[in-house]
Amino acid sequence: MIFTLAGNTNPYYFDFLLLGLIIIGIGSILRYFKQPLIIAYILAGVLLGRHGFQIITDEKVITSMGEIGLILLMFFIGMDLDLPRLIKSWKAATIGTIIQIIASIFMVALIGLVFSWGWNRIILLGFVISLSSSAVVIKLLQDNKENHTTIGQSVISILLVQDILIVPMLIITQYLGGSVPSINDILLQLLGGFLLIAGIIWVLKHPQFTIPFEKQFEEDHEMQVFFALIICFGMAVATAFFGLSAALGAFVAGMIVHAAKSTEWFHDSLHAFRIIFVAIFFVSIGMLIDIGFIMDNWEIISLLLISVYLGNHFINSIVLHAFGRNWKYSLYGGALLAQIGELSFILVSGGYFSGIISEFDYQLTIIVISLTLLFSPLWIGTTVYLIEKTQKTEIHPKGINEVV
Repeated sequence: MIFTLAGNTNPYYFDFLLLGLIIIGIGSILRYFKQPLIIAYILAGVLLGRHGFQIITDEKVITSMGEIGLILLMFFIGMDLDLPRLIKSWKAATIGTIIQIIASIFMVALIGLVFSWGWNRIILLGFVISLSSSAVVIKLLQDNKENHTTIGQSVISILLVQDILIVPMLIITQYLGGSVPSINDILLQLLGGFLLIAGIIWVLKHPQFTIPFEKQFEEDHEMQVFFALIICFGMAVATAFFGLSAALGAFVAGMIVHAAKSTEWFHDSLHAFRIIFVAIFFVSIGMLIDIGFIMDNWEIISLLLISVYLGNHFINSIVLHAFGRNWKYSLYGGALLAQIGELSFILVSGGYFSGIISEFDYQLTIIVISLTLLFSPLWIGTTVYLIEKTQKTEIHPKGINEVV
């Protein structure tokens, strides 16, 4: 911290006070210009972190709380999804996502072969840029009331498949770095995936099921909070045990709650937790942005940022159009998926510690990922403006909800 508080006051009190004031200040300005609060959260992290005014120096606490926020966000996302409707589009989402990943690797290969990159580096960076941000995209869809629309469901289906494919990506990254995962780890992950799929199939075949002990807590709000936390983090811990993403487990838990028709009171019980911890998740992203590094390398960062946005936007728009969306909504969906996702931090960290990329490349990639998250609302807003201006039609929830 810049200065020390008197007495025995916990230093975190001041940190969170200042965090709240900055978010309120920046958020009020952004609301005036009809911009999402995600930008305020990330900018607060930039200002308060070790690369800004160094107010918050214990970033591990913020990062840990941010991870909780991501799990809660994915739980709420699952509660908002219509599972039968989502299952109907699984083939298109799976095939489309695989095509998109291959196209991303091909795009990186075109650049990498010019600069004599090895194939391990090309594949890793292809994986990194192919993943979009579930946290950013679905938060924006929810803010615009578009998560139940046709294009919203298509985009969420792709994000879900991407989140599942992070597991084989991590295994491949270990192989590329010369570290071979044990057969036990692979079998454990396969077993976890099988159990998840089996659970989803069971839920689909038993649409009238109820969550055990649910009725005992219907009139007790305090117990509802803890029961909801058990469901959310219980599934998160279970999937993490099998070597899968904890966020994926929370997502599936949310889908189960939705299928059991219990969404309303679960939503009410955890809504305040979700707002706080999701905000802290984006604050932790902002803390990764090193202003000094950006100033020293602004040319290459700007070039990479534009290349990622254009490349991802183009690839995802083509994929969405190939699976039945018209060009207007394909371009909009492509914009939603144009940024690099938070799971890519895990991939690039694995690549760095495996020796696939250098420290400079690691820092560069972290900055580019963070900036794509920061500027994603601006990119999406610009795309919407251009579509509406050129096609003389509005993109809004009612129109997007139509079959396109």
